[in-house]
Amino acid sequence: MTTITFDHAATGYTLTQARCLAHAAALAYKNADQVEATAAGWGFDRVRSFRVPHAAPFPLEDTQAYIAASDQMIIVAFRGTQPEELRDWLSDANTLLTPYAAAEGNIHAGFYRALDVVHPALLETLEDWHTAGQSLWFTGHSLGGALAMLAAARTHFEDPSLLADGVYTYGQPRTCCPKLAAAYDQAFRGRTFRFVNNNDVVAQLPPVPLFHHVAEERYFDTQGRLHEKMPAAMGLIDRLGGATADPLAPGTDGIRDHFINAYLARFDSAQEGATSGAGRKAKSGRGSLNGLLPE
Repeated sequence: MTTITFDHAATGYTLTQARCLAHAAALAYKNADQVEATAAGWGFDRVRSFRVPHAAPFPLEDTQAYIAASDQMIIVAFRGTQPEELRDWLSDANTLLTPYAAAEGNIHAGFYRALDVVHPALLETLEDWHTAGQSLWFTGHSLGGALAMLAAARTHFEDPSLLADGVYTYGQPRTCCPKLAAAYDQAFRGRTFRFVNNNDVVAQLPPVPLFHHVAEERYFDTQGRLHEKMPAAMGLIDRLGGATADPLAPGTDGIRDHFINAYLARFDSAQEGATSGAGRKAKSGRGSLNGLLPE
């Protein structure tokens, strides 16, 4: 099931909206021409892509994002990076917190820099394109999810008229200290949905207690069922089940669960189940990473 139909009049949370924004996050991995063509097919008549390089020795080559707009809706989507690269970066002993200029608290210094190089151009475009009749959405996968969450915060704190109707992230790492996370949750209550696929290793990094996740988590269990609330004990058992489900490929579950195509498969399965009452799919693609990388 691959048909994507955006409801440009939507303003609240639905499974369909979450699935569409997951595909919008996946689109950020494509080149600018593909982004423009696909977004046009989704009903967005204005598209602008951004790619800002970083100077060495910063661990990322560049920051990439796009904005797609119609008369009713604007999407800001950030590109992620390969899970192995991001995992190594987030596990680095030199991971640092730095003061966040837009609000009280500290954020991951690398995320701050990755967003800082592109944010002025994004904000300028939003202020040019945004009208009172448009909804505003931020989305991203992996590193892109972290940047989407931070961009939504910074955009609103710098221009209070630009409060996102929704911030939907997939496989997002922790981004900030507990104090800033609490301030963010207060400002974006009921607007942020952070999807985690079972043992996704990136969603477990950087480590607590210095870093903290923002609300609200939506959790796909090892059978593909989507939970709004997962008790800690049940989540631990479920993650253990996912980690041991494939004895032929031990140790790969956390990376496998992180790929954007794994999230898209989860949403496609959940959508099918919601519309037809069909059973959920078990974990797919075990024993191989083929089909899980962005094309």
